[in-house]
Amino acid sequence: MLDDLGYEFFREFARYEYCLKAIGLLEGTRAAKASWSKYAAEVTQIIDLPQSPELMESINYFMEYPPKKQIVRDGVLTWDETLPAHSSKAELILLLICRVRNNLFHGGKFNGRWFEPQRSEELMRYALIILRACGQSHDKVSNAYAGNVF
Repeated sequence: MLDDLGYEFFREFARYEYCLKAIGLLEGTRAAKASWSKYAAEVTQIIDLPQSPELMESINYFMEYPPKKQIVRDGVLTWDETLPAHSSKAELILLLICRVRNNLFHGGKFNGRWFEPQRSEELMRYALIILRACGQSHDKVSNAYAGNVF
């Protein structure tokens, strides 16, 4: 069921964001905001050289069908296809996963019912595969995920 997958995605995304903050991958020195860009620099090899067909398929999906960003243009909600600024493939993929999160959390893809349910399912499922592969391959994130960092 898509609602269950949505809950799983929200829960896992929040947990990984906590892990990044817990291990010190932060934007700046005062804000408690995870730096997905710094994390990307540490998991570049996982994204560039995927070790499983499932991970490769997930990365390829994001590269071929990146999520759009909801914006307001001339007072009307619309979608922007512009990719986020990035310095590596890993950074792009992780920022696109953040875009999936933002679209869902801020109502761009859900208002009590799922918009484009098949697409939403694919994005969340593939995002989870990528997040987990990166997390499991990164010792500090894996340790924080296991609850060993507070």
